[in-house]
Amino acid sequence: MPNRRDVLTFGCFSLAGGALTLRGAFAQSKYPDHSIKLVIPFAPGGATDAIARPWAEKMKALLGPVFMENQGGAGGLLAAAAVARANPDGYTLLLGSASQVLISTAGNNAPYDPLKDLEPISILALSAMTIAVHPSLPTANLRELIDYARSSPGTLSYGSSGVSTMSHLAGELFKSLTGITGIVAIPYKGGGPLIADLISGHIPIAVTSVNGQVLQLHEAGKLRMLAVTAPTRIIAAPDVLTAVEAGLPGMIAQSFFGLFAPAGTPKTIVEQIADATQSAMADDGLRQKLIGSGFEPHLDSSPQGARRFVEEEVGRWIPIIKGIGSKLE
Repeated sequence: MPNRRDVLTFGCFSLAGGALTLRGAFAQSKYPDHSIKLVIPFAPGGATDAIARPWAEKMKALLGPVFMENQGGAGGLLAAAAVARANPDGYTLLLGSASQVLISTAGNNAPYDPLKDLEPISILALSAMTIAVHPSLPTANLRELIDYARSSPGTLSYGSSGVSTMSHLAGELFKSLTGITGIVAIPYKGGGPLIADLISGHIPIAVTSVNGQVLQLHEAGKLRMLAVTAPTRIIAAPDVLTAVEAGLPGMIAQSFFGLFAPAGTPKTIVEQIADATQSAMADDGLRQKLIGSGFEPHLDSSPQGARRFVEEEVGRWIPIIKGIGSKLE
């Protein structure tokens, strides 16, 4: 029985005038013929899982079984490198984020080239950062925080979810834009421990992803979201100003979560996964689930749109990251 590569090769030698149609038909009929592995580049229970699980559930009816494999370590670089080296047959995918693409690209510390070794399929969702404080800090808005930090040099610290994460990058961007260099960066091993220390008062400021837990704690008054770092106010917290609205131009920092395949994956397969994803993202239930978890669904699910988005983000962030320099190492 011919294997899948033989089938694809046969499609390439189809009669003129029907070659593309026949090749697409074979790819559609033969892919997938077994389960797909979705690699999650972080430990179980994180924000990425909140996107991966509903996507995988939707794929059951559209592509077949998808099993998730969490591979934490090195800010997700190890998992991304493993996918980049995987067989480009559409059966190993990465649910990657800005940490595996932006910071690794600018820092030249990744064992792969994100723009050459990974093929963007679809951007699923965006996640804004928030600058949040413990309620005891005498700051009701971002401008008051900036003024307080300037009047109390060397007395404040902020927590991030880890070195070289988007959370860390956003915190250092805030310091760079305000010129307040005396705020000490405290890296945590994830957003969970960071938020626990913030609400207990062990750290006064956190720069972290907006998620369901953060939104609930803000509503309960256990932490205070001073601003979000998205270009516009987010759906889940429409009353919270953006940092730009709060008087800090240029303070835009948001992570993205997208599907990536190893470079060289056949275009027909990439498009099939993208089409299935677009169908899933059209479901209002899935979108509402993402919004409730603090994400902003991204509805341009085409591979071309995903590549354009990634290239624009890389182009925007590289000079910022290089300006911040060793603070991200």
